[in-house]
Parts: sequence; structure tokens; C-alpha cells
Amino acid sequence: MTVVLRVENLNKAFGGIVVADNVNIEISKGEILGLIGPNGAGKTSLFNLISGVLKPDSGHIHLNGRRIDGLPLYRRARIGIARTWQNMLLFTTMTVMENLLIAPRSYPGESIFKLTLARESVRQAEVEARKRAMQILDRVGLAGTADAMVTDLPFGHQKLIGLSRALMNDGDLLLLDEPMAGVEGAAYETMQRVVRQEAEAGRAVCVVEHNVSFIKDLCTRAVFMSNGRILQAGTVDELLASKVLTDLYFGV
Repeated sequence: MTVVLRVENLNKAFGGIVVADNVNIEISKGEILGLIGPNGAGKTSLFNLISGVLKPDSGHIHLNGRRIDGLPLYRRARIGIARTWQNMLLFTTMTVMENLLIAPRSYPGESIFKLTLARESVRQAEVEARKRAMQILDRVGLAGTADAMVTDLPFGHQKLIGLSRALMNDGDLLLLDEPMAGVEGAAYETMQRVVRQEAEAGRAVCVVEHNVSFIKDLCTRAVFMSNGRILQAGTVDELLASKVLTDLYFGV
């Protein structure tokens, strides 16, 4: 399989607190990798290192064979890293559509030059972005909310809007940080279906999640983290069969 993301010997510490301790991970095209472990294990910190929120102390990060650990966050997004956030970080003063329109990898309206000298290309890009946003909202069953303020939607719908915004970036890597936290019912089924579809379409997906059933249903492989280190990799069943890991995970 084609490796999309390769993390090699990644290290990051804040004083005496180590959040990444010689981390090595590979995620291939079409794969959904589960990242599990107790709170404070370093899972979100790893996402922050991959996406560019944090700068590693040492180690390398490659996307499609290109080293990216020296690139700023916005450039990593433009070359194809999309992610969601634990707390969603939706823009609460914007509509659902406006939240999605900020997320495409490239948008000519960001260029003053194109705004003044290539207005038609900017106009066409916005038309295409709106069309894509409506298609994504339709996939998650929220096409009717495009003009609503995100704060007027129930929590599960807001989670789906966070996923939808990430899907506006059509790159090869999708990082999902606790997408199922607080989600149930129809929103749960929709989230599961869409994530599976993204992998089937060829994306490499990594999911941080405490909902073990969600991970078991979607992931062919998982890694267990604790104190910034990867302790074991395998299927979810294999990881949870280890008494040492389950004691760490459930706090025994």
C-alpha cells in the first residue's frame, strides 16, 4: 500500500513533560488507523505535531514522501492535511456555510492580486466551493442548515459540521480528534459512514477516540499510547487483550 504519512523518531517535551517520545507511525492510503490510550497519553499532541500546531524537538514527518516538519500549519493544510478538533473550534459568529467556505486547500480570493485582476476566477472558485460545501452537507444530512448559525444547531450536528469543514480540504490525510465525543443516534451512524467512505475513496485516516466500539468497527489497525510513547500496535482486540494496557487505559 502507498504510505501517505510517515512519522519517524518524533520527540516533543515541555520542560519535564514529554508528549512525544520517539514516536514512529505510518498510515497508508485507504487505511483508518485508531489511536487510543488514556487522557494525557499524547494523542492530541501528536496530531498537533503532524498538523503544524506544535514544532517537534526532533524527528521527521513525511507526507507522500515529502518532509513537512519544517512547514507552518497553513502550508501543511494546503498540501493536504485536514483535521478536526476535540472542542470543534467552529466560528460561532458564522453560518454553517461560512464555516465550510474557509476550509478549501486553496482559494484565489485570498490574493489581493487576483481579487483586483482576476475577479472572474475568484467568482468561479467561490461558486465551486459553495457547490462542494452543499454536497458535503448533503452527505451528512445537514443540507438544510447551510444558512443557520452553528450555535443554533444541536451538539451532534455541530460535530458533523466540524467533520464537514475538514472534508472541504480534499487532501490525502484526515486527522479526527475524538469525533464521537458526545455524539449518539443518527449523528453517530452518519459519522461512522462518512469516515468509512473517506477511507474507501483513498484517504489515509487517523482517529483519536475513546469510543472503543467505534474504533473496532472502523479500524483495521490501532496503536496504544501512554505518556507520549507508543506501547503497542495491532488490532483493537489485541490491544485490549493486554492486561497492562487495559489497566493503563481504564485507570486500574
